Amino acid sequence: MTQTLSAQTIALVKATVPALEAHGMEIVHEMYARMFRDPAIRDLFNQSHHGAADAQPRALTGAILAYASNIENLGALAPAVERIAQKHVGLQILPEHYPHVAEALLGAIRHVLGEAATDEVLAAWGEAYWFLANILIARETRLYGAQVEAAGGWNGWRDFRIEEVIRESSVIKSFVLRPVDGGPVMDHKPGQYLTFWFEIPGHPAAKRNYSISAAPNGETYRISVKREPLGLASGWLHEQAPGTVLKVAAPAGEFFLDGRPTRPVVLLSGGVGLTPMVAMLESLVAEGSEVTVHYLHGTHDRDTHAMRAHVRALAAQGRDVRVTDFHQTPLAGEVVGRDYDIAGLITEEWLLANTPAATADYYICGPRPFLRAAVSALSLAGVASDRIHYEFFGPADELLAA
Repeated sequence: MTQTLSAQTIALVKATVPALEAHGMEIVHEMYARMFRDPAIRDLFNQSHHGAADAQPRALTGAILAYASNIENLGALAPAVERIAQKHVGLQILPEHYPHVAEALLGAIRHVLGEAATDEVLAAWGEAYWFLANILIARETRLYGAQVEAAGGWNGWRDFRIEEVIRESSVIKSFVLRPVDGGPVMDHKPGQYLTFWFEIPGHPAAKRNYSISAAPNGETYRISVKREPLGLASGWLHEQAPGTVLKVAAPAGEFFLDGRPTRPVVLLSGGVGLTPMVAMLESLVAEGSEVTVHYLHGTHDRDTHAMRAHVRALAAQGRDVRVTDFHQTPLAGEVVGRDYDIAGLITEEWLLANTPAATADYYICGPRPFLRAAVSALSLAGVASDRIHYEFFGPADELLAA
């Protein structure tokens, strides 16, 4: 295993940054084309993110560029490396998959850059790739080991049966899942997700991550899924009834409630981003946490507001739980105090005026614009980065190589 990168490799990789900035998307498109033709790895990828918006290729292009730009200071990429390792474990990426990705990446660089991709450049990128790959493989090996050693844990894909389907709102349903083998399930950390392998008739295999929306109980998991307008997997899942069997990987993810908090906790969500927050709130209440908890949620209106009654019931059981719901555009007939608390969006001014920014830990999940606004507001207000925790939704969550 390579322990350090040579000075020549560092210099050559950094020298390719301008070429990556100019041709990165072209290289990544060629790389994916090669991987999609490789039966050993093509099913590892979510091909729905390779449409007109180029969401996944843009995410991977950014990751490659970040790696090349920080090749002398890889410590800056440690959080990203952990995030990728967690995703790889959810997707069941194994050491034998890495050579296929290396071949696709180096082949794409050679194809796109032509004569500029000299033997020296390709050798440098090969060394750089395997340096990072070996870091990821080592971390993933430890994560797989921890999963299989945990009570109720497993590796690979385990069959779960949908035990109950609950309509939470006009767009969100919850699915309670119990293992077909009748055994226990490992405790997840509140905020983590499950990865699913869906076999949808007429379509390639699809892999999706869904946050667990309940506290650990050792027997079942619950996910709460929004039906996206053009979502292949979410649309199919919403049509399933109790009894359907799903293939599920063990819980993973680096976004979770950290132990037993000693500082105030703010759970801030937008839309279906409430799913990990409900798991965190259930855990805090079940553990009898004595810290002040602010649960803040924004959605369009009463029809799209999921789990409101459940959250209010949890708040009533907690020692000091304060719930504030925002409806962006309340429907006619909605009543303040019954259906929602505040009309409009969660603003920076309200957030800073009504939560303990000087002392609290903030856990944030929601659409990217919501996330960017919240994280930026808190950072600019002086909230330390180690007190701002957030979860992304979307294709950046599914990077399979860097």
